[in-house]
Amino acid sequence: MKKLINHPADVVRDALAGIAAAHPDLTVDHEQRFVRRADAPVAGKVGLVSGGGSGHEPLHAGLVGHGMLDAACAGEVFTSPVPDQILAATRAVDGGAGVLHIVKNYTGDVLNFEMAAELAAESGIEVASVVVDDDVAVQDSLYTAGRRGVAATLLVEKIAGAAAEQGRSLAAVAALAQRVDDCSRSMGVALTSCTVPAAGTPTFDLPETEMELGIGIHGEPGRSRVPLAPAAEIARLLVDPVLADLDRGGDDVLLFVNGLGGTPSIELYVMYKEVATLLAKEGVHVARSLVGSYVTSLDMAGCSVTLLRLDDELAALWDAPVQTPALRWGR
Repeated sequence: MKKLINHPADVVRDALAGIAAAHPDLTVDHEQRFVRRADAPVAGKVGLVSGGGSGHEPLHAGLVGHGMLDAACAGEVFTSPVPDQILAATRAVDGGAGVLHIVKNYTGDVLNFEMAAELAAESGIEVASVVVDDDVAVQDSLYTAGRRGVAATLLVEKIAGAAAEQGRSLAAVAALAQRVDDCSRSMGVALTSCTVPAAGTPTFDLPETEMELGIGIHGEPGRSRVPLAPAAEIARLLVDPVLADLDRGGDDVLLFVNGLGGTPSIELYVMYKEVATLLAKEGVHVARSLVGSYVTSLDMAGCSVTLLRLDDELAALWDAPVQTPALRWGR
């Protein structure tokens, strides 16, 4: 294992210290291990809290700031944050309009966010929750009941965050977040395994001539292990199941080609070109796009493709100003 770390047990602590040093517009609670906007709580604004196991950066801490999350909780690598962390973050960003929890559909995350929401309610904070479950690869997995929550989490956080900045109510922001999840579908492929620092060895063995189709962001098995193929064929293997499952409703989509941590940008743009070509042949118009490594799995090589069915409202909220370490535009 070759990694830029001090000790495997200190990775999350050291990374949070680095975030605090690099981004003075964020505040890090090192005891409870969450990152929040320095100006939180914002009076009268719905607070947005998300989080999960570390190792998926810049999700979630890199998406804290104006127009997105108010706070993000960092669990240990690939391990859910505990209820006390989530409760502390919820209290820290409550500006009197309630707090929305955005939760990826993994059993530990769902249970711990539910417990934190119950504790927050007992202290008088109104909490709503949206569970993201956009992965079409498998219905159930090692860590979920139902579909996994993957790259569409970023889309939910961005669009719900823009709505919260407009002063919309908790119920309205939660409904919008749910609509984004309902209109999003994702599928991923791994070319290599990832290596969890505490383990020191790859999570699974993947021969040089094979790839894992439908991989999860913690290295969970996907649909099948298939021979390595050119980018055009990989794009087809990802796009076909996404389109088959997405109720398109209209022809405009946001296309998000996401790197899993170990894939260079040049390859992501090759994949974007192939996916966009396939969509054009299907009569699907790409109205918005995002390319980059945002929802990662440590050092895993591979990518995922996410489509969000757009309407005028969702497009306008996507375009709204955002200022976070990972996403910045419009300000």
